[in-house]
Amino acid sequence: MSATSSQDLYGKALALHQQGRLAEAEPLYRQVLAAHPGDFASQHMLGVLKGQQGRVDEASALLEGAVKAQPRHAGALVNYGNILSLAGRFAEALQSYDRALAIAPDADTLTNRGNVLQSLFRPAEALASYGQALRLNPYDVQALFRSGVILGENGRPAEALAAYDKVLSLRPDHVEALNNRGYTRWQASEDYAPSIADLERALALAPDLPFLPGGVLHLKMQVADWSSFAADKMRLIEGVRAGKAVARPFMFQALSDSPADSQACARIFARTMHPPVAAPSPGPAARKAGGRIRLGYLSGEFREQATAILMAGLYERHARERFEVIALDNGSADASAMSARLKKAFDQWIDIGPLDDVAAAERIRAARIDILVNLNGWFGKPRMGVFAQRPAPVQVNYLGFPGTLGAPYIDYIIADRTVIPEGEERFYDEAVALLPGCYQANDDRGRAIAPLPSRAEAGLPERSFVFCNFNHGYKLTPDTFAGWMRILKQVPGSVLWLLKAPAPFAENIAARAAALDVGPERILYAPHRPPEQHLARMSLADLFLDQLPYNAHTTGSDALWAGLPLLTLRGTTFPGRVAASLLQAAGLPELVTESAQDFETLAVRLATHPKDLAALKSRLTRDCPLFDTDLFRRRIEAAYLRMWEAWQAGQKPRNFAL
Repeated sequence: MSATSSQDLYGKALALHQQGRLAEAEPLYRQVLAAHPGDFASQHMLGVLKGQQGRVDEASALLEGAVKAQPRHAGALVNYGNILSLAGRFAEALQSYDRALAIAPDADTLTNRGNVLQSLFRPAEALASYGQALRLNPYDVQALFRSGVILGENGRPAEALAAYDKVLSLRPDHVEALNNRGYTRWQASEDYAPSIADLERALALAPDLPFLPGGVLHLKMQVADWSSFAADKMRLIEGVRAGKAVARPFMFQALSDSPADSQACARIFARTMHPPVAAPSPGPAARKAGGRIRLGYLSGEFREQATAILMAGLYERHARERFEVIALDNGSADASAMSARLKKAFDQWIDIGPLDDVAAAERIRAARIDILVNLNGWFGKPRMGVFAQRPAPVQVNYLGFPGTLGAPYIDYIIADRTVIPEGEERFYDEAVALLPGCYQANDDRGRAIAPLPSRAEAGLPERSFVFCNFNHGYKLTPDTFAGWMRILKQVPGSVLWLLKAPAPFAENIAARAAALDVGPERILYAPHRPPEQHLARMSLADLFLDQLPYNAHTTGSDALWAGLPLLTLRGTTFPGRVAASLLQAAGLPELVTESAQDFETLAVRLATHPKDLAALKSRLTRDCPLFDTDLFRRRIEAAYLRMWEAWQAGQKPRNFAL
């Protein structure tokens, strides 16, 4: 083929390519390359075309060849960087962008460079790269938006909001900016009206934006906005059953009464956000038998937070002759007394917060962690992308997320027979490891309680019967609240004491109470207080009323530790059965009811028969299996040992009960 013919053929291919007719353009590019294997233009553009088709490996090989042929072609270097970024080869992409920028400074390339720096967990450098892009092009919407993301993730909400405002002034229909501005404003100021307006506008513009429908309902639940609760809930359930990415697992647990639906939601989220990654995994021969098991706990909450409050005693008392205990801190430790205590409790402390998922996984491998425990799951500051790299031989889901993570790289979930009844193991992608008694750790030494305030000091009536619930507002549903109102109406003069929540929570609750013929003045609110003060005031209440589908978990343990009886209704999912497990371990199984009618009847009876309630309180003691940290330590260590022995024997994870 002559040079002129090749040029004509390339021109036709390029014209078809520019028209989006990729299938017709591809064979023409290949004809040119067959005649002239080193033709830069055809190799370059065919690489771009294969990238557009999602054929990343082919595109990468072609563009690598093009860059070798013309190493100072800025466009080829940029396109090669784009493909490397798509392939997750961020460090190489950064090098390609830097080479292109040295030849031809360009705003779009600087923005792409910022994107890969963000993927490499180098936020300061990413922000600087976006800043350079904006100096070249102040209207670069992508650079503005990505700057907002970094600023929001790094504790600079006012600047993040300003960035999103600029994006939306340029592109009023920028769905991601609307979504992020709504969440950022809520987290920064709990200003509900503009936050929900942004989210609902985003949903109207892009009803299929992943996980946005669930985010809208979750925000409504934060303030008890139940105006369309039933329809919104049903849409999410139908979406999950259809395999759609409509809700994050964490928020879905506050809605779902089906373990099958919860599993489906977790699986969708896992494969969308953190699919498995091909990575080396050491075989049993790589670990010496007989040495101490290197037990790693990965958490984003090594601070004054529920998980740490429950786990601190266990960290301190692990049997050091069998276990070396290592903290993998996702950047959460602070100056609190709890963080200081935790740093003394571990044998080694590794900060993975500044590391990207690949680097964090490499650090864990280098530390030779044998069993890696995921204390977040889909809650808080999760690092599921680290677990997807399979950095440890045995990976365990425990405590932070009460349900399956839906990911094939998590080997076990630690539970008990109450939260996962026999026959329901199929709803868990992990092998189920059942502990005797209650699965929840508790610290029998560290729960300090402040001096007891008076009822007047706590804003409570002196002589009224006080029902309470101190769970977060998003866990409350209209059905649960209606049941509580029926109870109040049967106990004259009684009040309901709730944890204070952002406006318009109290206004919405008052309106709903009035609609159910209960005076809003009978609902009182407890402001947020430090843990030791909160525990102290809990004992001023008479009875804690639990809820479904998401029970009291740490809050339930707090109530029992403070001497406050907890009345629960056994649910149909893991998070709806935790309080039942707590009460059985505390020796108060009669406070576990099996129907809404039984729950309401027992609540009324205890409120109107003081001797019955006093008898229960007399049996509520910290000297019970629930608060025996050493007993729990022996049980969970036996489970860890069982997991490790199975791995050393080359066995696949499978269900077991101790």
